[in-house]
Amino acid sequence: MEEIPPEEPKKKTSLGMEENVEALLAYVLGWLTGILFLVLEKESDFVRFHAMQSTITFIGLTIIWIVLWILGAILSIIAGPLGLLFTLLGMLVWLAWLVFLILGILKAYQGEYYKFPIFGNLAEKWVGKINI
Repeated sequence: MEEIPPEEPKKKTSLGMEENVEALLAYVLGWLTGILFLVLEKESDFVRFHAMQSTITFIGLTIIWIVLWILGAILSIIAGPLGLLFTLLGMLVWLAWLVFLILGILKAYQGEYYKFPIFGNLAEKWVGKINI
C-alpha cells in the first residue's frame, strides 16, 4: 500500500484563521468584507491582496451600477426606451458582480493569487501602500 504524504499545514493569519478561508471571507459581502479584512489582517499578504481586490472590484462595480441606475431612471422619464437600455446595462453589471464574487471565492479558497482584469493590477499595486 502506498503511503500518502501528510498534508502541508495551512498557514495561519494574524486573526488565527487559515489564509485561504480568511481570503475567501474577504469576498463574501463584497466591498464590506474586503474593507473589514483589509483593516483587520496585519500579516498575510495573501489575505490583504484578496481583501484589496474585493474592495476595489466591488466598490467599482457598485459605483457603475448606481450611475447606470440613476441614468436609467432619468432617461426612462425623458426618453422611455433609452432608459431601458441603461437598466439592461445595470443588470450586466450585477451579473459581473456575481461572476467576480464566485471567482474570487473559489480562487482564494484554492490558495491562488488570481488577479481580476484591471482590478487585480490595482489591488497588487495598492496593497503594499495601505498600512491601516
